Amino acid sequence: MHYKANAGHIGCSLSCIDILIAVLIGKKTEKDTFILSKGHAASALYVSLNHIGEVSDEELNTFYKNGTALPAHPAALKFKGIPFATGSLGHGFPIGAGISVASKLLDDGGFTYVVMSDGETNEGTTWEAANFAVSNQLNNLILIIDNNGLQGFGELNDVMGNTTDIAKWQALGFETATVDGHTISEIQNAVDSLKISGSNKPKVIIAKTVKGKGISFMENKLEWHYHPMTEALYNQALNEITEKYS
Repeated sequence: MHYKANAGHIGCSLSCIDILIAVLIGKKTEKDTFILSKGHAASALYVSLNHIGEVSDEELNTFYKNGTALPAHPAALKFKGIPFATGSLGHGFPIGAGISVASKLLDDGGFTYVVMSDGETNEGTTWEAANFAVSNQLNNLILIIDNNGLQGFGELNDVMGNTTDIAKWQALGFETATVDGHTISEIQNAVDSLKISGSNKPKVIIAKTVKGKGISFMENKLEWHYHPMTEALYNQALNEITEKYS
């Protein structure tokens, strides 16, 4: 998809694809809501929705093209699995908090999952939503932070410090867990444990990840927040995937 479209943001998508497999594909039920707040990882969302049958193969081939319903950042144009447009960072969490309030009012038993980037924890809206979630006892809200340590222009710790620090979330009043964000069973076990904990606290999972996971020349490289692939790099990536995973 990325090669055909000559598109960037593949490193961000490889960072969170295992989280989406674990949660969107593996855990979400019909009454739940899933929001990808880090909208620049749109391709990870699109292939996951394709896997569960919501986005067809034909639609997937329109990625990034004129007139597509699958643009560079998710747009709420067509698909139930994309309830809100995201990509302007810092909005998915507040939206998810609102949905969690609605689920409680309706008493429908639904959970809201929000996947956000660690860079989004620099946003003021994140901390407003966090305090709102605690004060409203949104124990049906599960926030998953894709903690790859890199954001648009540098390392997380060098920009505004480690705003994903689990102690900060605990101090606010969140129930917390830390997982390997590339081990699907570990993510799912954390989700299961938090859902049945019995506390009235909102939940946050810090998922330790690697930007560009699985492709040697992309891993932990800031430039793969942006770069498209040349033909040579595309073929190298395919060869690596074949050797590692086939």
